Amino acid sequence: MMTMIAELYDALIAAGTPEDKARKAPEVMAACEIHFAKIDIELTVIKWMVGFNLAATIGALMLLLRH
Repeated sequence: MMTMIAELYDALIAAGTPEDKARKAPEVMAACEIHFAKIDIELTVIKWMVGFNLAATIGALMLLLRH
């Protein structure tokens, strides 16, 4: 069984959602949270790569344009 968000499950049960749907929805939400966390880590790496590339490009331009 996947991880389940208990608060969402309790809210769905309190709202009258059938048991099978109330159990499946928090599992899907937990999987989405894990997926988004991985994307966030990958974006952080990409930001560092772009920053390094920008700094290297500016440095190369400064060397080329100096008199």
